[in-house]
Amino acid sequence: MSFGQGGPQQQWDPWKPNSQQPWNSGGSGQSPDWAALADASEARAKRRRLLFIGGGALATVAIGAAVAVAVVSANGGDQASPGASSQLPGATGLPSATSTVPSFAPTSAPPPLDPKDFIASAKKDKAPLSPDVLFPGTQLTMGETVYKKGPTADTGNCVSAAKATLPKVLTDNGCTRLLRVTYTKDGVAVTVGVAVFDTEAQATRAKQQADDKSIVKSLAGGGVKDFCVGAVCRSTTNSYGRYAYFTLAGFTDGKDVTTGDTAVFSTGDDLQEFTFRQIRRRGEAQASAAADE
Repeated sequence: MSFGQGGPQQQWDPWKPNSQQPWNSGGSGQSPDWAALADASEARAKRRRLLFIGGGALATVAIGAAVAVAVVSANGGDQASPGASSQLPGATGLPSATSTVPSFAPTSAPPPLDPKDFIASAKKDKAPLSPDVLFPGTQLTMGETVYKKGPTADTGNCVSAAKATLPKVLTDNGCTRLLRVTYTKDGVAVTVGVAVFDTEAQATRAKQQADDKSIVKSLAGGGVKDFCVGAVCRSTTNSYGRYAYFTLAGFTDGKDVTTGDTAVFSTGDDLQEFTFRQIRRRGEAQASAAADE
């Protein structure tokens, strides 16, 4: 009894693992068709080369698209500048999102010195003081107006240089010194009196307590005739720091001052303004000197 093979015989494929070369039991005497087998192998190799070339082309297209997208994105989607792709920074030149922001220790400059502090009390106000220090030179120029400087006076007896209600005001608030100077121009004379106190509070109270009759005595001499002795004159009162300052302006010929005498008013205003500036400069100079120490 003979037995046959079931199903079709498996063809031998030299490129397929575990395939078996067909063989004859020797009864038929036939040999394999080697030419056919070679043609089949060449056809399969050609298909593999075509697949490899096609796949490489697709990969190149995909990479090119990715680069194009990256270039457009790097330019913010706006107009691309010439040569942008060749001028893009390398990865090492780009800032890192996780880079550490440099930190600096907080610093603070000392607050500037207040000039008024140095003229607010006798404890700090140590600069030299005299009529010639506050009112230097032989004349004073305010704008286009020139005033000639006349006599000066300095006393520790404040009431001796004051009139009417001013002596009591100075005494009640502890006046320690009163400096005076007179300026003249075209028949108008003005005396400035600067009362010195130990504190700013005392000077402020003296200004507040002064009234229309609180006037400084006019200072004559050195070619300046007596003025404002019995005539009506114009007076002012003010204070800055530990200083209260007063002006008395009138005519050297003894006539009364009226509201229409603008020359007298402007003279008193100029000297009042100049006195304020000089006291303020005194504070500024001492503050600057203290800052440089």
